[in-house]
Amino acid sequence: MSLFEALNINKSYGNHKVLSDVSIHVPEGSIYGLLGPNGAGKTTLIRIINRITAPDRGELLFRGKKLSYEDLFQIGYLPEERGLYKKMRVGEQSLYLAQLKGLSKNDAMKRLKYWFGKFDMIHWWNKKIEELSKGMAQKVQFIITVLHDPKLLIFDEPFSGFDPVNASMLKKEVLELTEKGTTVIFSTHDMASVEELCDHITLIDKSKTILEGSVPDIKQQYKANLFELIYTGNPDNLAQKLNGTFTITHSETLHGGENLIRIQLPEKKSGNSLLELAMAHVEIVSYREVLPSMNEIFIKAVSKNSQSPDHE
Repeated sequence: MSLFEALNINKSYGNHKVLSDVSIHVPEGSIYGLLGPNGAGKTTLIRIINRITAPDRGELLFRGKKLSYEDLFQIGYLPEERGLYKKMRVGEQSLYLAQLKGLSKNDAMKRLKYWFGKFDMIHWWNKKIEELSKGMAQKVQFIITVLHDPKLLIFDEPFSGFDPVNASMLKKEVLELTEKGTTVIFSTHDMASVEELCDHITLIDKSKTILEGSVPDIKQQYKANLFELIYTGNPDNLAQKLNGTFTITHSETLHGGENLIRIQLPEKKSGNSLLELAMAHVEIVSYREVLPSMNEIFIKAVSKNSQSPDHE
């Protein structure tokens, strides 16, 4: 079941088409990746979802009904460009913004103490925002975003400005929130984070959706019949037996006397035929199909879209 849907969203500024019939269907409890090159239309779609701007045409649904103003209190939004008041103190500002989200002062204070303690930030309470690093300020805004327990969280490049330790900590928090039932829309250029976190993705390029679906299904769609063997035995002998039938794309010797080889199979050949031939000549340690990374898929899909007749 979809918690949120954007259906056939269109948006133009003057003669420039920013979104052209873009739709997303975000399953409840999922982490949904909204991907695309710079200028693809991702941030515009996020701004439309948050009612910051309106679509020229299209519909937004929350739990199957038209998105209302009241539904916005169930959405948390962490923009890429931070909107904190630099001269205000951290605690004062956090308390103020929490109350704007509908929390009472007492409830907001209790929740802020919990999160500030969890992130080891109690000593920041009386500091001004301008005294904080970009990463520290982003921690504050993350807390403000999740404080009112929204059903839908929207993160736009949430890990920019973080060192690896703090980025890992934030990813852990996102996963914990989804385990409790929160749904996340996650926009990023970091394909490693997509691999790590996302269940489903939509890839937008030049205002249009060019790829949509679950991450495992998309990887299957883009797989290239590439297999990897780790084995013990004579690599020259194995290479001689494979050549002519299969294409060896990579080979190397590993520690401990083991060898690794990657083989491209012809379209009509199965992985079983490769395994049977290899087993007759070497001892197999491991065998797997090599699926493309999301980074490889992103580059391939965007390159293909750029070469399509619509963009010539």
